[in-house]
Amino acid sequence: MPKIAVGPWIASQKLPNPKLARDRAAFLERTRLREEPKAIVGLPLVGMGGSCGKPCFALPYLIRWSEENLSALEEIAHEFQCFVEYGLYPHLKLEVDGVEVAAVQDWTTFGMVYVRPGFEHGEELLERLAVALRPAAPVV
Repeated sequence: MPKIAVGPWIASQKLPNPKLARDRAAFLERTRLREEPKAIVGLPLVGMGGSCGKPCFALPYLIRWSEENLSALEEIAHEFQCFVEYGLYPHLKLEVDGVEVAAVQDWTTFGMVYVRPGFEHGEELLERLAVALRPAAPVV
């Protein structure tokens, strides 16, 4: 599976030059690129992490953490040579160097997954997480 295919698009959204920080026209030009919806493995791109710059994808369900889905998350992390760091929400980090490749957020009206665009198996990871974290019954 390829890296997250929106990497170049994400890069195009970032401030290309600090001199453009006050350039309203340049900002408007960049935002026009957002008008065309993007999706990866059927999950809509809903934005980027403010501090990390990772693309964020909406899951079609709400997540409530349990022993079962955290076990599934840890199994997936292991498959991708990662470990799970439990902070405000779970982050998947590479075993070899601790680089964060994904995070799963549960405290909104829908689940969200942030994936590092340069991660070699990004789309595969996103797809695996979307399937494994799907609740058996609707979460209310």
